[in-house]
Amino acid sequence: MARPAALLFDLDGTLIDSMPIHHEAWRRWHAELGLPFDDGGFFVATAGRVNDEILRELFPAMPDAERARLAERKEALYREAAAGTLALVPGARELLVAARAAGFKLAVCTASPLANVQVAFERFALDSLVDTLTSPADGLRGKPHPDIFLEAARRLGVAADDCLVFEDAPLGVEAAGRAGMDAVALTTTLPASAFAGYPNLRAAIPDFAGFDPTTLTPRETRHA
Repeated sequence: MARPAALLFDLDGTLIDSMPIHHEAWRRWHAELGLPFDDGGFFVATAGRVNDEILRELFPAMPDAERARLAERKEALYREAAAGTLALVPGARELLVAARAAGFKLAVCTASPLANVQVAFERFALDSLVDTLTSPADGLRGKPHPDIFLEAARRLGVAADDCLVFEDAPLGVEAAGRAGMDAVALTTTLPASAFAGYPNLRAAIPDFAGFDPTTLTPRETRHA
């Protein structure tokens, strides 16, 4: 793949170090409802999916309004913690600034609710660093469907195969592949081995520190 025209970034666990906060919010949410929680497998099964999809599997017969209430409770638990502790993934701001200066088009492509996105965008002024944001709030399906990435490419005026996706979840890398896009995995939550077998994966890196946006290769091999 030659140098792409656009870089598409997942948000949670990719640009922001939020997955431990989400994980703890889900753990607390399960505890409040008296439900068992698969501490090891929950992230792999759900990261990148929208809450309604997750809750439909947990409560298939539950009315939509009640599922929506439960989903909002989980997000309230997340925002309560994130307001004071949320941080950027190391090197994220530097990469966005350098990529913008180098002429790349930039997008955030996330399954997070807009209220959560707003916490991150306001805390780190991300709206000044990217060209567009796509999410299920636009009527798009969550990952592993390719919708969020394809819509970002459309808005940026870039072909799908001219985009490079940055993701921290296997479902996100799968979604990128379905969109016809290569991906770089961030091993902020899962090891590089969790992404084995995805033909569209170009690299797995622990964070953005030292990542060169002009060549889009790690300056050092730092698989984790």
